[in-house]
Amino acid sequence: MAIKSVHNESELLVEIGKGNEKAFASLFYAYHNQIAEYVVLLTASTELAEEIVQDVFVKIWQNKHKLHEVEKFTAYLFILTRNYTLNSIRKNVGDKKKQDAYNLSIVNDEEVIALDDPLSDPENQNLIERAIAQLPPSQHRVFLLKQEGRKNADIANELGLSAESVKKYQQWAIKSVAEFVRAHKELSAIFIAIGIMGK
Repeated sequence: MAIKSVHNESELLVEIGKGNEKAFASLFYAYHNQIAEYVVLLTASTELAEEIVQDVFVKIWQNKHKLHEVEKFTAYLFILTRNYTLNSIRKNVGDKKKQDAYNLSIVNDEEVIALDDPLSDPENQNLIERAIAQLPPSQHRVFLLKQEGRKNADIANELGLSAESVKKYQQWAIKSVAEFVRAHKELSAIFIAIGIMGK
């Protein structure tokens, strides 16, 4: 897939690096349809394509201060989109039943409550599921076992890790999930503020 660059791309990236929300909206508009069409071709799902495109732009917004390091943005955008799409296809094909059975009662996790993140809001459950699915394998396994109420020592024995590693993986997982939810909320607020969501 060849993504057509917009003429003012470099200027937009500079402004986005400064946190300019209107520049980000312009970038979104410039590339949204191009990558959405590509994702629909691979997934045959417009709903899934919208989720993936949103995740891609969330990632771009999260890393906005590093955009100046990207030599060719369209290549970066394509690779990011391809990776998110392939990961999503793998998850949907192989883990549908397992994912439906996940225990996501995160409000009962004392460490999450201590972080004071918005993970206990029922409206965030879909975002939480997507965030968990994108965790690195070790963090993913530890996180799910912790949600089953397993103790660190038991998890350490089962996964062949130290109890300290289990604790760190859980902390990193919680931070990643919280940041994912927060970034999506922030991005949604930006879209609403500049009128994207209503168009």
